[in-house]
Amino acid sequence: MSITPLAERLRPKTLDEYIGQSHLVGSGKIIRMMIESGKLSSFILWGPPGVGKTTLANIIANALSRPFHTLSAVNSGVKDVREVIEKARSQRFFNHPSPILFIDEIHRFSKSQQDSLLGAVEEGVVTLIGATTENPSFEIISPLLSRCQVYVLKSLEENDLNTLLIRAIETDFDYKKLDINIVETEALFRYSGGDARKLLNILEIVITSQESNITISNAIVTEKLQENIARYDKSGEQHYDIVSAFIKSIRGSDPNASVYWLARMVEGGEDPKFIARRLLILASEDIGLANPNALLLATSCFQAVSMVGWPESRIILSETAIYLATSPKSNSAYKAISDAQAVVIETGDLPVPLHLRNAPTKLMKEMDYGKNYKYAHSYEGNFAAEEFLPTKLSGKKLYSPQENAKETDIERRLQKLWGEKYK
Repeated sequence: MSITPLAERLRPKTLDEYIGQSHLVGSGKIIRMMIESGKLSSFILWGPPGVGKTTLANIIANALSRPFHTLSAVNSGVKDVREVIEKARSQRFFNHPSPILFIDEIHRFSKSQQDSLLGAVEEGVVTLIGATTENPSFEIISPLLSRCQVYVLKSLEENDLNTLLIRAIETDFDYKKLDINIVETEALFRYSGGDARKLLNILEIVITSQESNITISNAIVTEKLQENIARYDKSGEQHYDIVSAFIKSIRGSDPNASVYWLARMVEGGEDPKFIARRLLILASEDIGLANPNALLLATSCFQAVSMVGWPESRIILSETAIYLATSPKSNSAYKAISDAQAVVIETGDLPVPLHLRNAPTKLMKEMDYGKNYKYAHSYEGNFAAEEFLPTKLSGKKLYSPQENAKETDIERRLQKLWGEKYK
């Protein structure tokens, strides 16, 4: 048996071997067209782990026969970036396409590192291909982002995973000699989570753990994974599972579990801003109006870890995670906007009632724009009851306070003001 991991043995060498992302590499699609034309512009590949970002960059470089330089944002500094750019500059010849610079996990580059790329990208010294699992809008500086297209890669679908499974069994030098019986694939695909590398790692574990009569079934996949969980996660491939456990522990009001999963991410070298951003979302989605201060603390946390970095950020994140875990919970704001969006999709662009319309011109006033609008501050208690929704939605209730101290007060006030409308 080969000591090279299965995922590496099966890494595609050409675009025709590449599985998934047909919206980018299929016939007539943008990346395939760039390769076929030889006209390559700088771009960023954004997608979850194991969907082929690095593989696609390598395929492009091979297909175009261009010099290919690779940097990992995890262990490269400004000095490394400048050295690669100077090397690329020396490889440029008149009328020759520029070398490709591939930067894995580009979202981990600091502002100064990204700044050091700007000139080379703008001048065409290098064609930049970046790979990221994070939203580039948050992590890539605007000047660099404006010089790159962003292409979104998707998790592999079940038919893609099945194609990869069959290819592994039928074409791998070691596995095609084995008698492998596929009984079920549901667990194999479920644990893979649309991640090609994860699928192949699980397959490797299941096959190498059976000496004869090799069988792939839901029960066997689950059993072998539980026995080999350390090997399964040795490269941090449960990244999103751990984040999910972290968020669910906070949502479930368990501070012990929250700091445990936080510690797993800290020890795994997770980006502190990635964690802080998840806390920001949770503060609004799961705590919301039950404790509005949660969003303020989460915002301060994000700002603080952006300035501090590791290792001190672990303390800031711990404080915030524990505070959010021990806060009362409400998803009323989340439900309200979701329900409101559903109403908008269902009813379309309903007209704004005349009394609520802006009336900056005489003609608009003559058309009764703004007529009979009640200015709340002119009334007792700074409140005047009138209809603010489109006529077709009159009386529609979208916000429902939940059972916690803050929203109980809100509910009392709404009922005092509106009576039956908010009961």
